[in-house]
Order: sequence, then C-alpha cells, then structure tokens
Amino acid sequence: MSFGRVAIIGLGLLGGSIGLAIRQHLPGVTTTGYDADPAVRLRAGERRLADRICASAEEAVKDADLVIFCVPVGAMGAAARDCAGALKPGVVVSDVGSSKATITEALCAALPGLAVIPAHPVAGTENSGPDAGFASLFQQRWCIITPPEGADRKQVDQLIDFWEALGAMVETMSAPHHDRVLAVTSHIPHLIAYTIVGTASDLEEVTRSEVIKYSAGGFRDFTRIAASDPTMWRDVFLNNREAVLDMLDRFLTDLAHMRESIIAGDGEAMFDLFTRTRAIRRSIVALGQDDARPDFGRSDHEG
Repeated sequence: MSFGRVAIIGLGLLGGSIGLAIRQHLPGVTTTGYDADPAVRLRAGERRLADRICASAEEAVKDADLVIFCVPVGAMGAAARDCAGALKPGVVVSDVGSSKATITEALCAALPGLAVIPAHPVAGTENSGPDAGFASLFQQRWCIITPPEGADRKQVDQLIDFWEALGAMVETMSAPHHDRVLAVTSHIPHLIAYTIVGTASDLEEVTRSEVIKYSAGGFRDFTRIAASDPTMWRDVFLNNREAVLDMLDRFLTDLAHMRESIIAGDGEAMFDLFTRTRAIRRSIVALGQDDARPDFGRSDHEG
C-alpha cells in the first residue's frame, strides 16, 4: 500500500471513521484532516480523528498521496475546487458518497488532469458528526469502487488495497450500475423511512405522543433510519434522481399490487411475498451483512 499521506476532507461519521481506522490498521500512514465547521475541527482534534487537523482544505491536501472527500454529495464539486490548486501531481482523489455518476462528473470537472477514482463504503449508522466515527465501521462491509473509463490500473489497485487494509471487502463496478443497485438497497429504503415517519407525525387522529409511546419494533426501525443526516440524504436523492425515480416507480407498482391483495382478501399472494422476503433477510444475515443487534450490528463498537 503506497499511500504514505492521506488527507480527509469532512470529519463526520465516515471521515472520522477513516481517520481512526487508518490509525489502527495503517500506523505508518500520516493523516491530515479538515472540516468547514470550526466546532467540528475542534472536536476532531480532541478525538484525534487525524494526526493533524488543519485550518484550511488547502493545508490539509498539500503533499497528500490520497485525498478523500467525505462531504455531502452536493458539496463535492465545491470542496474539490477549494483545494484544487494545492493538490500535487500524481495524487489520487476519491470520496465516500452514496451516488457515483454525478460525483464522478463533478470531481473530474473540478480537477481536470488528476486521477479521480470514486468509492462508496457501504457502511454507516444513523449518527453523524465528529463523535459518530469509530475504527471498526468498515470491518466486513463492502466498499464499491467505480473507476472512470481510462483510470490507471495501478492507482485503482492502490485504492483497493487501502480499503481492504481498513477491513472492507471491495468490489468494482461502473458508476451507473452502482447508482441503480444502491437506489434499491439504500436510497429507496431511506425515502420510505422518512416518508412513513413523516406520515405518522402528520396524522390528525393520532397524537405525536401516541406515535412515540406506542411505537412497535417495525416503526422504531424506520425512525432509526429516518434519524440519518438530512443534508446528506437530500443530496443523495437529488444527485441520483433518475435511478431513484425508476426504482420508486417499481416500488409503487408493487405496493399497489399489495393493496389490491388486501382489498381482495388474497392471503395467498401476501403469504408468498412475505415468505420470499423473509428468505432474503435470512440470506443477508447469513452473509454477515447484518445481525439482530441495533445500530447496524455496531452496538458494541468502541467509543
């Protein structure tokens, strides 16, 4: 692994976890960190999320071999432009965003001539901010790397080695394919969670206190997801709009079919769907991608 110095721009859950994971698994790598929020920089320094917390993005990326942007998807282009002049030749620029096609376009436009290799660690919790990160976040979780056409194979392999060193399992795919897959597995579930919790809070015949008091396990699971960072998820939906809308249309069609089954009293159709989806859940657990504990199976993490 040839990245001797890594700069982390954005020190929330993912950025902070990267810094802590590097310290634990790659002690020979020097890290610098920057966040636009002075309060976050202060707390990041207290938690030692990077070896050095810098006062500007330009200072953080100077002489870095790898720069990872851990900012909301909609802020990627601006964040890259802010430090473009300080990036050294040969640097690898990456990110952690949940949509890839628009990020690739934004980073390549902001940093012409530099190696942009986007990545998405499919890991997280509903928590955000500099206190949310922990070193084991990426253990046995997938990181999807989406190299643009013509990307240098050696640099791609370096980035793969980096994420594997942090404990992740790595897969590569095209940015458009990533965006369709994640629309199904991540983006639509979050949209449903935000919507159903919003619906419950807006019901005139049910008080908010009753929603909170009598919430069952399924609703509590939705509220956990709906507690995720609003800015991040707003940007995800706006930047992966086409794939999200395609999957949303499919979901609405399937939901309409389920509504018709309820109207018709078609218990067999409901039972068949529930049986099939139950098997998928068990397969996810069997693959080690989740378990019965809260906090995405991370309830016992350090810090």
